[in-house]
Amino acid sequence: MYTASAYIKRSYCPMQYTSVKPLRDRVLVKIKETEEKTEGGILLPTTAQSKPQGGEVVAVGEGKTIGNTKSESSVKTGAQVIYSKYAGMEVEFNGANHLLLKEDVIVGLLETDDIKDLKPLNDRVLIKVSEAEEKTTGGLLLTEASKEKPSLGTVIAVGPGTLDEEGNLKPLSVSPGNTVLYSKYAGNDFKGNDGSNYIALRASDVMAVLS
Repeated sequence: MYTASAYIKRSYCPMQYTSVKPLRDRVLVKIKETEEKTEGGILLPTTAQSKPQGGEVVAVGEGKTIGNTKSESSVKTGAQVIYSKYAGMEVEFNGANHLLLKEDVIVGLLETDDIKDLKPLNDRVLIKVSEAEEKTTGGLLLTEASKEKPSLGTVIAVGPGTLDEEGNLKPLSVSPGNTVLYSKYAGNDFKGNDGSNYIALRASDVMAVLS
């Protein structure tokens, strides 16, 4: 499960055009179809259908230049990707919805339907969120709405890092297994198939490693 609501600018390709070629570090993604039914088979009204936050890469640009170094795209045609909310321009093309976006807003690769298997790209970090406190210190049971959103979790996977001005790869300063504090309002929230909460964010939004 990796859906989230999003507002994306929409555009249409006139019928006479038969291809869309992304430039530089742009990527064209065919958006995953919206789920129209629940797992129990109940038909969802349009307003209740979640907008997908993933899809298949169908075309990539030539990459970007950092200093004097040319960097090729880190995603390939055919890859299944998850991208940030509110990113890119939605394009209706060949009868299907696509998203034209910058590679930088792609969170990671996901070849299964469970977010725990996400392979983060670049400076992204996947964190399994610690469970919210069920009770106050005085023992009162908290309602779902009044539970404090956690900003603590365990790192599940990290991206390879970012390129410096000379084109050298700089690894991230956190590793899988680290317990970390992160900025409360950063990143993209996801729910795993087992009901666990996950968040994918940039390494710069990780504030501290706990030990």
